[in-house]
Amino acid sequence: MSLILAMDAMPIPAPLSWKTALEVSVAWVPILLMVLYAITYFALAKRWETLTGKAWSLKRSVITIVALLCVLFATQSAIGTYDMTLFSDHMIQHLLLIMLSSALFAMGAPLQLFLEACPGILGKFVNHLASSKVGEFLGRPIVGFACYAVFIPVTHLTGLLNVMMEHLWVHHAEQLGFLIVGYLFWRPVVGIEPMRHPLGPGQRLVFLALAVPVDTFTGLALAMSGHNTVPALAEMQRTWGPSILSDLHTGGALMWIGGDFLMLIAMGPVAYTWMKSEEEKAREIDAILDAQRAANETE
Repeated sequence: MSLILAMDAMPIPAPLSWKTALEVSVAWVPILLMVLYAITYFALAKRWETLTGKAWSLKRSVITIVALLCVLFATQSAIGTYDMTLFSDHMIQHLLLIMLSSALFAMGAPLQLFLEACPGILGKFVNHLASSKVGEFLGRPIVGFACYAVFIPVTHLTGLLNVMMEHLWVHHAEQLGFLIVGYLFWRPVVGIEPMRHPLGPGQRLVFLALAVPVDTFTGLALAMSGHNTVPALAEMQRTWGPSILSDLHTGGALMWIGGDFLMLIAMGPVAYTWMKSEEEKAREIDAILDAQRAANETE
């Protein structure tokens, strides 16, 4: 496998083929951030074990490793090689980051681990911030939803997309933004970390359903565009692959169909949890009524 180093100005890669699909794209900024996250997470997991006398959840640790591998695949594989050349590839990366990786990070409960195990002044500061009005505001599900509803169209339908395609550091910042916004969005849906304003199973389902039009609107706007909305794609003068407009339309279709499909998949376990909770409530009500009937018969 060949190695492509991601620098400030990335050359146009070779035409996409089965051979180039196996290439590795080494972007050092994402790699360093992933290594830092992994070291911090598992160091705090070890400290949490020391503080509580119990092992940190193995399931959460494994999910965190899978999340990091998903980010690694999205940024360092062939997807990372062509993410600033093919808009459709760029969109696949976005979906992997905000729809899959960030949801897995939320399942790893990093904030809970940080709040309960971070030592010293930093730990006190973060706990103070989390318990402040700012922390309470950021922890509201509506804030996570609003960030998602704004971030998706802004990063795809405004000039910010063109700036990102021109500057690698903006692209890396955008990748990080997808993970942070995605975490804020998925945190109340997975419902693992303690929250001041938790959503019930039915509310989580509505939460996801309301997010579907965001992907639909953004994807359709791109798929139905009659002209190239990203001048940087034309400036790079790519001589292979689909036309710029066709590539843009494909990326929009991926956002529309792929984003909606992934959101519908996420609704499955949420709907199942809702049904189970309603069945449990029904059993509790039946038990109470049976107890009342039995008491009345003995009187």
